[in-house]
Amino acid sequence: MLNSQKVGIELYENIGRLFFAVAMADGKVHPKELKKLRQIVRERWLNVDDIEDMYHADAAYQIETVFEWLMETDNDVDEVFNEFKQFYKEHTALFSHKINGLMVDTANDIANVFSGKNKSELIIIGKLCLLLNK
Repeated sequence: MLNSQKVGIELYENIGRLFFAVAMADGKVHPKELKKLRQIVRERWLNVDDIEDMYHADAAYQIETVFEWLMETDNDVDEVFNEFKQFYKEHTALFSHKINGLMVDTANDIANVFSGKNKSELIIIGKLCLLLNK
């Protein structure tokens, strides 16, 4: 696996962390949030680039894989968001204007799918926007 491919996969893994932090901000991931994430990955994220994982699947599926893995483990939302934030700061060149916009849109869509955005979700999305200077 090429280093650029490895970093590309890590990009999607960390985006999965971000979306988990948004969904889990209120203390629980609702099934509608996971369903919405899966829909968005297929409709919007698969077309972002041509990066594949070692099984020749689109690397964007790593968003779902990491999200679902985090659902099955005990994770602190702030810690998960901070892991994303650290990766972002170390690899800002990977985050194009298109990817940044798609991250914000996806985060908003996930937060809106179940009873609209709550305060916890708004805070995480606000932190994301500040990080991205949006």
